[in-house]
Amino acid sequence: MSRKNIVLTSDTRKRLAKMGVQIRNARLRRNISVEEMSNKSGVSETTYYSIEKGKDTVSVGAYAAVLSVLELDKDIELIATDEEGKKKFRENTLFRRERATRKEHA
Repeated sequence: MSRKNIVLTSDTRKRLAKMGVQIRNARLRRNISVEEMSNKSGVSETTYYSIEKGKDTVSVGAYAAVLSVLELDKDIELIATDEEGKKKFRENTLFRRERATRKEHA
């Protein structure tokens, strides 16, 4: 089965590249070599270099493994929290008031 091309906006590609730079900087601040990072995270050095470049072909699991080694994995749960969507849902459904129907008196 052939693999489909991933379609990303230029903004998303920039965000991935920025994340790669941030991961690289975090590794360097912790004085961890690429070889050590590869061993601790369980990803190949080639894959790790792809992560630092922000490549979109790397699995989310590989990114998560690297973030875990850097002790940055708690931030993963911030992905797709959709606070704005939750707010709109509450406004549109939970707090919608409907007028009660009048009772007719006989």
